Amino acid sequence: MTSPVLACQHVSKQFIDGGLKTDVLTDINLTVNKGDSIAIVGSSGSGKSTLLHLLGALDEASSGDIFIQGNNIKQLSVKALSQLRNQSLGFVYQFHHLLPEFSATDNVAIPLVIGGASPKQAKQQANDLLERVGLAHRLQHKPSELSGGERQRAALARALITEPAALLADEPTGNLDQRTAQSVFDLMLELNQDLGTALLIVTHDTALSTQLNTRLTIQQGQLLS
Repeated sequence: MTSPVLACQHVSKQFIDGGLKTDVLTDINLTVNKGDSIAIVGSSGSGKSTLLHLLGALDEASSGDIFIQGNNIKQLSVKALSQLRNQSLGFVYQFHHLLPEFSATDNVAIPLVIGGASPKQAKQQANDLLERVGLAHRLQHKPSELSGGERQRAALARALITEPAALLADEPTGNLDQRTAQSVFDLMLELNQDLGTALLIVTHDTALSTQLNTRLTIQQGQLLS
């Protein structure tokens, strides 16, 4: 039986500031399988982004267990966890976080180079994927020379270049106009269906969230279906 792409069991997260403890997430249980598309919604400050960071091993849970591809991340060394995250997960944020001094091709190729691919091979794969997301005419353009939608498409290509099992997206269209947002979202859904990449998307956009198979709400630290 295939392991879930992502799973968390009884996960809680508290923040402590000046001796004051704030419970952000309480006893969260979630399973994400290959090909799933899940929207996580909730009010501002409800813990949506915190949950995404925990699942992506960008932050540590206060209690509970998180699994990536069946691996309990508590039991991995820093190096093994970094390698697993690089190979298994892609990340997209509201702001593209592309490196300004590099071309679109070089930005997208970086995760492959970090993973050990040759620069020549990485650039070829990057160009192929940029062509797929509609940026064949923008390969050598730097982020400052791209529109907002083009930058987000390049960021999406970078997230997908390693063919990750799951794409974690935090308000990926929050900085785009409605038409461009829908275009980027359609591309994510197409790749979800074509490649089986699981989507886990935090969004305020109700219209977009209803296009995913599952919609979950975080309310008072609890995850509700």
